[in-house]
This record gives sequence, structure tokens and C-alpha cells, in this order.
Amino acid sequence: MILSSTAIRKRLGEDSLKGDLVIRPYSEESQQPASYDLRANKDILLVRGMCTLLSSLEWVELSHDIAATLRCRSSFGRRGVLLGAGFVDPGFRGHLTLCLTNLGNADITVRQNERIVQMVFHEVKGGNQTYQGRYQDSNGVVEARQT
Repeated sequence: MILSSTAIRKRLGEDSLKGDLVIRPYSEESQQPASYDLRANKDILLVRGMCTLLSSLEWVELSHDIAATLRCRSSFGRRGVLLGAGFVDPGFRGHLTLCLTNLGNADITVRQNERIVQMVFHEVKGGNQTYQGRYQDSNGVVEARQT
């Protein structure tokens, strides 16, 4: 089940010590009917033909019963921007590293605080595992692991 804006606001309003949803800083302008728009943490240039890593402005904490998918906002998609690596496991805490590839015809400037990616929250039934990987408590962009 996808969480509605009402359900998102309710989860945000509950005591975060109980493991509920956290989005800091929260912006009412970013709240959509069934998603939340993540914002860019800084000005950045998406060079044509390149993959660029950008951190979300928001610090996000998901409880054990919430997962999220990330999708590029349609306003960027229409300009040729694709988003890679778009799933957030239950229990994740940190800033999200957004993998943005510009396949459009020109470089694109993204401004700090600009809404760029939609985060869609899903209820996880019967799960008891939470994320414990290397991206836990991410602060800013986290580069890919070297193989």
C-alpha cells in the first residue's frame, strides 16, 4: 500500500523515538498527494551525457514497516534526466544520494532547494529486518564502493 499525504503527515507527527517516519527539514510545499519531493542540497550542473551524484537536502529515517521508491520528477524527466538506484529499505537513516543521468540535449542546472525526486512510501507487511548497510547514517553524497 502506498502512503497518502494524510498517512505521511500522521507518521511524521508521531514520536520518532518509536521508529516512525522522519523527514528533516520537512517542507509542506514538497508534500504531494501520495509522495514527498526531495530537494537538492546544493547548486549543481547535470552535464549532458554524464551521471552526477547529488545529496538530498532532507535527512530521512524510515521505520521497520516503511520502504520507499525514488522517481525523478516529471519536470526533469521531460528534459532527459533519469534517476538510478531508486529504492530505500526499511530502517534506513540518512541523506539520500541521488544518481542523476542527463540524457537530454543540454546541460541542466539544479538549484539548491529545488524539488528534483519524488519519494513514494510503501507499507511493509510482516517485515522484521531493517537496513544495516554501508549507507546507514549517510551525510551528503556517498560514492559507490570500489570493487
